[in-house]
Amino acid sequence: MTTPTPATPSVLTLTKEHGAADLDGVTKMGIGASWDATSGTSGGFMGKLKKARGTDLDAFAILLNGDDPVRFAGLDVTDPLQNGAVTTTGDNQTGRGDGDDELIEVTFDKVPAQVTSIVFVCAAFKKGSDFAKAANVSFKVYDSTGGSTAQVADIWPSLLGSGNAIAVAKAFRAGASWKLEVINERGTVKQGDQESLLRFAMGR
Repeated sequence: MTTPTPATPSVLTLTKEHGAADLDGVTKMGIGASWDATSGTSGGFMGKLKKARGTDLDAFAILLNGDDPVRFAGLDVTDPLQNGAVTTTGDNQTGRGDGDDELIEVTFDKVPAQVTSIVFVCAAFKKGSDFAKAANVSFKVYDSTGGSTAQVADIWPSLLGSGNAIAVAKAFRAGASWKLEVINERGTVKQGDQESLLRFAMGR
């Protein structure tokens, strides 16, 4: 588990209605995905056993040039640009414990110019995983500018909709700076299919 330093400022729950948030002055941002396991509809001993084993969701950052995906971070791809610009903490397969289960960090001044936007996706991507067996899914936004880390926002996905994936948010260039907007759209990707995942992020 990766647990950044607790926030000191007030935390805003971001929604689509807020529009794009200006990241001017933010040099490093993190998005942490967390969830709890649920036994679903089964009860008794088997339900408790499934909850103990946990639930496997995966967080991804899809890097785009226009509408074309050019790199992605997630699973065992922890530094796709090989310069520390976009990194992940790796694959948490249970969702157990406190803090963020998976964390993606972006250092904006290291992102090459050909990357025009970054779409953050959470999915039950691996075969056999099930989004319906995850409860209290949450995405925390951190500002790590200047070496200290503070939570500045929360994104709570809607419980409505279907599919095994959710496009959470998008960071995109706005002149010399970046902006962050909430997407919060559910959909379906073919489990284990990288192309299906990348296409899900396109056009967001």
